[in-house]
Amino acid sequence: MPSQRDVKNRINSVKNIQKITRAMEMVAAARLRRAEQRITALRPYAQAVRRMTRQAARDAGAEAMRMPLLREHDSERRVGLLLITGDRGLAGGFNSQVIRAGVRVAAELSEQRREPVWYATGRRGVSSVSFRGYELSGSYTGFADRPAYADARAVADDLISGYVDGELDRVELIYNSYVSPLTQNVTRETLLPISQASISGQEEDEDESPEQQGPQALVNYEPGPEEILQRLVPDYIEISIYRALVESAAGFFGAQMTAMRNASDNAGELITSFTLQMNRARQAEITQEIMEVVAGAEGIQ
Repeated sequence: MPSQRDVKNRINSVKNIQKITRAMEMVAAARLRRAEQRITALRPYAQAVRRMTRQAARDAGAEAMRMPLLREHDSERRVGLLLITGDRGLAGGFNSQVIRAGVRVAAELSEQRREPVWYATGRRGVSSVSFRGYELSGSYTGFADRPAYADARAVADDLISGYVDGELDRVELIYNSYVSPLTQNVTRETLLPISQASISGQEEDEDESPEQQGPQALVNYEPGPEEILQRLVPDYIEISIYRALVESAAGFFGAQMTAMRNASDNAGELITSFTLQMNRARQAEITQEIMEVVAGAEGIQ
């Protein structure tokens, strides 16, 4: 049985760890509130851009299919996979579930004789993909906690260039969408070609209510819908990536807050267990001393 001093040292170590996890939980909770505010402000704008792009593509008709980002390639040989992860860990399975999803998608593509092309944001995603032996065509780090629109634009520029130049035939986005601090859903979306991303007028926006899906007012374009669509399409790609980055940031803070709270609770249980063990050790030492005193007294008689 460990001595009373050893158990006391363990209790002190666990208490120090508990202080750290509680501090990290409080920091994550404060950052989560700010991230939730950003999501609340961003989602209506992203939905509006999506509706405008789909409306312009519908009104442009056949002219829209001439745009490189709307036109599907004749074959899909190379598929870009953009994984959005965090720069840091200590958030449970937040990063690993995105990476596992990306590996599964890559395996599916390989079975279909298609080559996955890897892109990743966040140090965790970049290091994990590289560790598995995959070559990264694009890595972006240092902004996972608080992404800016310029960061999304830099990622979008590389993906758009790859698709327009024929290096990519399709681009898919894999990230954690934020639901609540306890729930982050792994989401897989087709980013390019946009005709497969449900904005070409073939599918209704899931964010629209039945009233919005009814008769709509006539829209007059100045300039024409083709010119407006040329401006909207890159914005749509950028805002889609930016929204995924913001959703992932909020999900990370929620997952980290939950993980640190669980760690603090587990530390409390360990402290209780070690305290009982220390009390038993103390009682054992007292009992041993009493037995020695009694034995000594009997020896004197």
